[in-house]
Amino acid sequence: MKIALLGTRGIPNHYGGFEQYAELLSAYLAAQGWDVTVYNSHNHPYQEKEYKGVKIKHIFDPEKSLGTVGQFLYDLGCILDTRKQKFDLVYQLGYTSSSIFNFLFPKNTIIVTNMDGMEWKRSKYNQYVQHFLMYAEKVAVKRSDFLIADSLGIKKYLDEKYKTNSFYSAYTAEIPDSFAVDALKSYSLVPNQYNLLVARLEPENNIEMIIDGHVSKSFDFPLIVIGNAQTKYGIQLQEKYAEFPHVKFIGAVYNKPELDSIRHYSMAYFHGHSVGGTNPSLLEAMACSCNIVAHNNIFNKSVLGMDALYFDNPQDIHQIIAHRDKHEDFFSNAKMTNSEKIKSIFSEEYIFNTLKEKLISWQNKNAL
Repeated sequence: MKIALLGTRGIPNHYGGFEQYAELLSAYLAAQGWDVTVYNSHNHPYQEKEYKGVKIKHIFDPEKSLGTVGQFLYDLGCILDTRKQKFDLVYQLGYTSSSIFNFLFPKNTIIVTNMDGMEWKRSKYNQYVQHFLMYAEKVAVKRSDFLIADSLGIKKYLDEKYKTNSFYSAYTAEIPDSFAVDALKSYSLVPNQYNLLVARLEPENNIEMIIDGHVSKSFDFPLIVIGNAQTKYGIQLQEKYAEFPHVKFIGAVYNKPELDSIRHYSMAYFHGHSVGGTNPSLLEAMACSCNIVAHNNIFNKSVLGMDALYFDNPQDIHQIIAHRDKHEDFFSNAKMTNSEKIKSIFSEEYIFNTLKEKLISWQNKNAL
């Protein structure tokens, strides 16, 4: 099958979840003999025309100079290019800035949309943007041939609201071969002597709730915050918690073996995502045998089940930290169960092979 992936800033991943997913899926399908193209921003750090057998198509992206408007123009450029390529299937990751151009997709190409999370619920957006995102969601559902939900919570939402039959296909993770204590040295970290938060620093990821649970003067271990802290919100967070030296913002870490080691040797891993689907960083925390403390919502619970502790407010977090010794047996069992999930239902082979078969069935259905 000749397939295109768009809706990301490109591969290899230098940004976030969709980029990581696109990198892994495209390489997997290319290894299966598929003709795969991924659309990249023209200013992506990787400027080659191929990556692990995947064709790279660089499209002009004015986001850095125009902001949000630039995202729309980049997506428009990607969509217009698909009209020239005779793809069997276009797989778009997300729909926010491409929805108003969906009518421009080539008519004889199957359009599959991964619907991501409930974008209109993200608190960083004002009411006007939220209304647009609700509209964009409806347009994406209407103009896509098939829908993919990356979590059971999102599938339930889509199927009930729009009377669809979306296909559940989660993200993947693989258990690292090893973890290096030396990776901690450059950050002055001591194994099992710090808590960890890895996320894009955005309000809906409950960053402040997690930090607020850690600001007690009685805690003598650091909370390490990994994520780009040079955004407007990131700078606000650093200023707000400047008086608490044990809250340490160390920026983004894209070296995966290094990040995996930091995860593995953390005392507790706090996951605050609340409006998305299956989050890749959560799966990676499971793969790294982390002691996971997650925000109490359907998306996290559909992945973790009973194999995590949950919080609804800073007080919950404070109590979990203060009585961490009481949870050692629980975490010991939870880590083993989460590892088994990664090896089975969230493995790359299982997820991508199942998705590949579904894409083939959709192509066959369309041919009829």
